[in-house]
Amino acid sequence: YLGRALAEFITRHGVFLDVLGMGVLITGESGVGKSELALELISRGSGLVADDVVELYHIAPQTLEGRSPELIKDFLEVRGLGMLNIRTIFGETAIRIRKNLKLIVQLEKPVGGVIPGLERLPLNASTEEVMGINIRKVILPVAAGRNLAVLTEAAVRNYVLQLRGMDSTQEFFQRQEQHM
Repeated sequence: YLGRALAEFITRHGVFLDVLGMGVLITGESGVGKSELALELISRGSGLVADDVVELYHIAPQTLEGRSPELIKDFLEVRGLGMLNIRTIFGETAIRIRKNLKLIVQLEKPVGGVIPGLERLPLNASTEEVMGINIRKVILPVAAGRNLAVLTEAAVRNYVLQLRGMDSTQEFFQRQEQHM
């Protein structure tokens, strides 16, 4: 109890969700579509932890726990709709009090159709350091017609497989090498 209560913490801008059992922080510039993506994921069974302001607590050497500030707990702001009470609209199962941060999904608007530095087939996983802990990071280009909810769920599933020792990109390269 004291470890959680006295833990060092920071706040981050983004939407924090429980996606398929994994804590996912959706980040990106204002207006890129974080809340709309969160609403779609919630409608598909994910749970909201925090919108707009996420409190990240350093509760163990390699563990960050995300929570919502009390004032905005249960609420999701969506442009054009205003403040939505997710607990009231979707029920108790659509809300999580806390979740450990495992993955960052950064939404990026391409400039001229390209995101500088984004590899098509990344050989090494991208990470972002948060409070001295490296967190896996995925960058998703935002464009009309892309289903970001499906892509986010696929990123979570792929990361779970990687944690279990299965890397699809490495498997593809090995198969390609055998055919050459």
